[in-house]
Amino acid sequence: MSISLSSTPSSPSLLKPGKLRSQVQSSVPNLSFSNPQRPLPRIRASSNNASSSLDTGLSTELDLVSSFSEIVPDTVIFDDFERFPPTAATVSSSLLLGILSLPDTKFKSAVDTALADSECYVHGDSGVRLSCFFNKALVNVGSDLAKLVPGRVSTEVDARLAYDTHGIVRKVHELLKLYNEIEVPPERLLFKIPATWQGIEASKLLESEGIQTHMTFVYSFCQAAAAARAGASVIQIFVGRLRDWARNHSGDPEIEAACNRGEDPGLALVTKAYNYIHKYGHKSRLMAAAVRNKQDLFSLLGVDYIIASLKVMQSLKESITSPEEKYAFVRKLSPTSAMGYYFSEEELVKWDQLSFAKAMGPAAEELLSAGLDGYINQAKRVEELFGKIWPPPNV
Repeated sequence: MSISLSSTPSSPSLLKPGKLRSQVQSSVPNLSFSNPQRPLPRIRASSNNASSSLDTGLSTELDLVSSFSEIVPDTVIFDDFERFPPTAATVSSSLLLGILSLPDTKFKSAVDTALADSECYVHGDSGVRLSCFFNKALVNVGSDLAKLVPGRVSTEVDARLAYDTHGIVRKVHELLKLYNEIEVPPERLLFKIPATWQGIEASKLLESEGIQTHMTFVYSFCQAAAAARAGASVIQIFVGRLRDWARNHSGDPEIEAACNRGEDPGLALVTKAYNYIHKYGHKSRLMAAAVRNKQDLFSLLGVDYIIASLKVMQSLKESITSPEEKYAFVRKLSPTSAMGYYFSEEELVKWDQLSFAKAMGPAAEELLSAGLDGYINQAKRVEELFGKIWPPPNV
């Protein structure tokens, strides 16, 4: 699981006033790396003149690239992440599986507390009871993570609801209500939703209430553009997965067009989505995930967030650059350059379900389906484990 995503290094300037916001008071403790009395930093990419703020002496590559984009370590809570403290976190079924398999982790008590919650006992239907435990476990762990990271915590929404707009909205309301009850403020939260058409419609409804959404499994321009038009707070594109698909498959017009231009399809999609968002004034922030090497990272400087592996992070940290070499680092993406990017009339349509379905190529369809299957299988495994260990000891 990625301890990343988020307002990543930052907190949202994106939250619109919502009905639930006034009900919550912040209870974030005094963390050693942040001052809870100060507002969280705003979520944004660095300015066009980022290089002017660099030190005149020697710098690491990590220092330099961080002046253009927020670089987020792709790690899990069980790693020793003192070298690269996570700035935000994701709580998911995958994370719950990890906690259940390592009983000594500090987050185990959060899961035990969820399983001991008497509010779930009243449900006679075992499926409803397990869903109640699942929600409470996600929120309890999410609350613990919110105390450890300065940025936002993204909470996975059950992938079994991926094609049910109102089911997604209900689930997010349930999770947010639980977060409210334990005083985690909504501005610290994102809700991670698969970028199906129904998921994007749910994002639109939730964002209109001031609830921040994080669209995942984005593998095509139509998904990114529709999510931006819906007002999603964060849109996540998996660079490496698109490259992997292109190496072993053919027949996707969007990918083949990028390859014919001599471009990597994953990098090309991030570039196109970034330019669309900034050229047409959408509020969404773009996250490039599955960035597997430094060259990919250098090609995306300027995008709002880049999730990099610990191997890439360590390489950046260990690479020292002289004052002269720092000018070789160039911002590739910027709101100014986005103004000159060309979009066809077909790409500027107001997306509906039919045009969206037609625009989804085989790569996006296959990768989205595979991602959903993985999330669903993990959720089922969590529920199976909950069923085996409930009721917990001392209950």
